[in-house]
Amino acid sequence: MNRCNSSLNNRLLLTLFLTLAGLGGAYAPPARAQVENEATYGGRNFPIGTLRGKFLLVNSPEILLDGEPERLAPGARIRSPQNMLMMPAAITGQNLLVNYTRDAAGLVSQVWVLTPEEAVVARESAEKPLLNFWPFVANSAPRDDGKTPFDQLPKYGE
Repeated sequence: MNRCNSSLNNRLLLTLFLTLAGLGGAYAPPARAQVENEATYGGRNFPIGTLRGKFLLVNSPEILLDGEPERLAPGARIRSPQNMLMMPAAITGQNLLVNYTRDAAGLVSQVWVLTPEEAVVARESAEKPLLNFWPFVANSAPRDDGKTPFDQLPKYGE
């Protein structure tokens, strides 16, 4: 025995659909800020938080990134200007301009070798330090040297 009134359910769903469809023209999602990226100039779309640097593969997984020694993450992917995977041995010893991302451990996990069109576009996050909320990077807050009396320490919520 079917106790559901299917015609009533169908009418309710149709009414709900038509109501939402009518609001579809009136509702517009909030506008995002227009940020120029490499895709604007004929390049690829890169993930948010992608950094730019000078990349030199010394001996995989050892690399130099902007002259500083770094490491590639296990399973790191290096993409050519044609967006194809490159083997590390193919680019050992070459200085390349790249966009890269880091994983949660701070290792370089994805690398994209840039085309000339992509290289002329400045990256927004290129000058920002890695994880700039860490206390050893940001010096904006006062620091406790270990000699502050207990009654002068900041309270929770201050």
